[in-house]
Amino acid sequence: MGEQREVARTAVRALDLLTHLADGGQRGLTARQLSELLEAPRSSVADILKVLGSRGFVAATDDGRGWRLDARVLQLSNAYLREFSVREIGRTAMRELSNRTGLTCQMAVLEHTDIVYIERQDGTKRGELRLVTEIGSRLPAHCTSLGKAMLAALPETELDRLYGSAPQLSARTKSSITTLARLKADLALVRRRGYATDLEETAEGIVCIGAAIVGTEGPPEAAISLAGVRARLSTRAIEDLGRLVARTAARISTERGGDTPLASRSRGRAQRTHAGRRRRLVSA
Repeated sequence: MGEQREVARTAVRALDLLTHLADGGQRGLTARQLSELLEAPRSSVADILKVLGSRGFVAATDDGRGWRLDARVLQLSNAYLREFSVREIGRTAMRELSNRTGLTCQMAVLEHTDIVYIERQDGTKRGELRLVTEIGSRLPAHCTSLGKAMLAALPETELDRLYGSAPQLSARTKSSITTLARLKADLALVRRRGYATDLEETAEGIVCIGAAIVGTEGPPEAAISLAGVRARLSTRAIEDLGRLVARTAARISTERGGDTPLASRSRGRAQRTHAGRRRRLVSA
């Protein structure tokens, strides 16, 4: 039993080490820094690096002072992206959306309380914002329109499980949502209108408008968003873009065999209208 626990602890450290290197970027991290981040002995970290290095997951930085991710990680990530069919299905729709608006269109998936970017179509409008969000990078879901769009599609019990009783949520700007109560209020608005907004909550001066993509069952598969400069987008323009993003997400969802809150509301209105007409005909 003790040996099994040691193997499990080593596996956890290895995965955490890879995550820290992913966050560290091209400059990498030294063995000492990794030891501090993992709260593990240097000897243990050195053994893990040796094994991961022999398998092609990590390599020494160019200056030889630290460690970075290596090609094997890229191979795994590419295999994941090839299998993630919503990315393939959504790419054409995202390109059309970006060409129509001139704005950058992005796609992300939800992992716990973070989003992970998996696709991007750069904007074509001259002088417009050109985002440099890297595929595979993470951001807190509650700060982004992509994240809020997906969180809004989850049951209340799942939200409570994800965030627990956290008194404060991390802030990236002065406009970021910092309490669960305020997040839930914002998510209620997302459900009513069919799209989410990030009004300078992730980066000063940047606005993003997102909508969720849902499949046949379970949580949302992904979300797409448009990003632009706040000074160039009026409230009316943001609303128009929100409806456009929601329609595009609904289209992708339909191709995935799913449904969207927007489509459900449309059917609900149609059903209520039809029922009203029937009542009038009966009473007549």
